[in-house]
Amino acid sequence: MSPTAREVLNELRWRQPNRLADANVFYGDRTRPEGYRVIRGSQIVELERRYFTTPTARLPYYKIEKIECAGETLFER
Repeated sequence: MSPTAREVLNELRWRQPNRLADANVFYGDRTRPEGYRVIRGSQIVELERRYFTTPTARLPYYKIEKIECAGETLFER
């Protein structure tokens, strides 16, 4: 069974210190022409149970399409 987006982000935050800041989170966004928005891990303020928080928004994990860190894909829907 593959890990969830939340599990991958928590792994980067707690088990591999400072790697969360290096991650790129591809987040589904219908308002963008490409269909997604890229959020840098350094913009993530809080990892909650069902949502993650940036300075400007509270976003659900289910909209995360892909997580990359150091050129490696760690999660993909």
